[in-house]
Amino acid sequence: MRLSLATRIFLGYAVVLVTFGAVSLFSVTELHRGQVEIRLLSEGYLALSQTAATLESFQKNQANDTARLRDQTDFAVRRMMIQLARRYFFEQMDRKLEEALTLTRGLEEFAPVDEMSFIDDVQRRLTELKAKYGEYRVVADAAYLILEQPTPDAAAGSLALDRLQDAETALGATIKLLHSSLEARTRQRVALTQERERRTGVAIIGLSVLAIAVGLLATGFAARSLRPVRTLIDGVSRISRGDYSAKLGISGEDEIAVLAREFDAMARSLAEREAQLAQKQEALLRAERLAAAGRVSAQVAHEVRNPLSSIGLNVEMLGDQLEAATFPDAQDAQEAKRLLSAVTREVDRITEITEEYLKMARLPAPALRNEDLVEIVQSVIGFSKEELERAQVTVSTSLPPAPLTIQADEGQLRQVFLNLFRNAREAMTAGGALTISVAQEGADAVVRVEDTGPGLPSEVRERLFEPFFSTKARGTGIGLSLSRQIVEAHGGKIGIDDSVQQGTTFVMRFPLS
Repeated sequence: MRLSLATRIFLGYAVVLVTFGAVSLFSVTELHRGQVEIRLLSEGYLALSQTAATLESFQKNQANDTARLRDQTDFAVRRMMIQLARRYFFEQMDRKLEEALTLTRGLEEFAPVDEMSFIDDVQRRLTELKAKYGEYRVVADAAYLILEQPTPDAAAGSLALDRLQDAETALGATIKLLHSSLEARTRQRVALTQERERRTGVAIIGLSVLAIAVGLLATGFAARSLRPVRTLIDGVSRISRGDYSAKLGISGEDEIAVLAREFDAMARSLAEREAQLAQKQEALLRAERLAAAGRVSAQVAHEVRNPLSSIGLNVEMLGDQLEAATFPDAQDAQEAKRLLSAVTREVDRITEITEEYLKMARLPAPALRNEDLVEIVQSVIGFSKEELERAQVTVSTSLPPAPLTIQADEGQLRQVFLNLFRNAREAMTAGGALTISVAQEGADAVVRVEDTGPGLPSEVRERLFEPFFSTKARGTGIGLSLSRQIVEAHGGKIGIDDSVQQGTTFVMRFPLS
């Protein structure tokens, strides 16, 4: 399949846009990942590592104070050291542990998936550390109760201090392990981030070079494809000056080459325009004859109607005679009846066609009076409902509760709506849906008739209301033309909604009274 010039140029630049878009998307994605890594390190691991270092420092200082308590004999100094530990060390440890747990929970909101296991491990370690710190506080409170006495029991005080130092050693080991784990993970993530930034930089440079190359290729392709335009402009300029012998001579299969060949053909055809003008004059005469033939056809239809009525009456009388007649063979009787039925059907069809021709040729002026448009539409829907249901067409309506009064001839409007409903039914050969709505838009009452049929191509829509134009095998092309005459005689407008992509939608507007 050959692509048009516009399509090829569009595809070329579309490839350029896609390439640059991919580069931009890749850059933004990697930038976002880098921001997440930086945030993970700065707001997460570094902050947690600092908190762990602070906890470790607090624990070491407190361990030194506990060792000094063992050698302190002055009651006042010993009591001051215990109060300082309770007010400062315990408070700071509680606050730092809560900060660490809050930081860990905050990391779960933006951390990458591959980091969730480590963050869960850190949270588990902090929970264990908090539990050990709680055990340490119980041991510390028991030891401080003994040491706060003016003359504590030496053996009990020494045993309590031993337990306190053991708890401090276990607490310090847990904090140290947590700190070491955070520092190792921080160094690992920094190394990974640096390596990723290096690879990302190389990839962005490579993709940018590729995008530039694609852009240059697309530009060169577009320039090469549009090069014949200058030759085309020069040739057209010569033709406009009357040089019909100018030959563009552009080869190829794209639109410009086709246009150049068309201009060459136009130059040749202009040399023969005098002969063509004569032919057009003859064509105009033929058109006038056809118009006269149309008027004569209306007269003929009028003259044919009366004989058709006589023929129909005689056929009915002949049918009555056949009912009473006898035949030597039953098959002959059936054949005679069949032929007579065929004649009757054809007479009815010709009568209907002549009536349509006469209606179009001599449409009476509408007898206008105030009518409720909603009531007329409802009446026609009820009249057509059984016919539509037999054709497996479901009808849905959207009608206003209040009446919409217009100046109308009810009989003529009913004819319009019946014709539109019948056309919709015939368009939906396998059944479908018919939607009929009436609404007020400003000073107009608007009726919409929507079907779910196959729709109409644009060239058919342009000619749909022309007299004698029909898409049906046995259509006369009069129904929609007559409907248009009736609507316009009521001061309204009828057309097709081109914005609807599926089916066909007729829109009618009538001025409100």
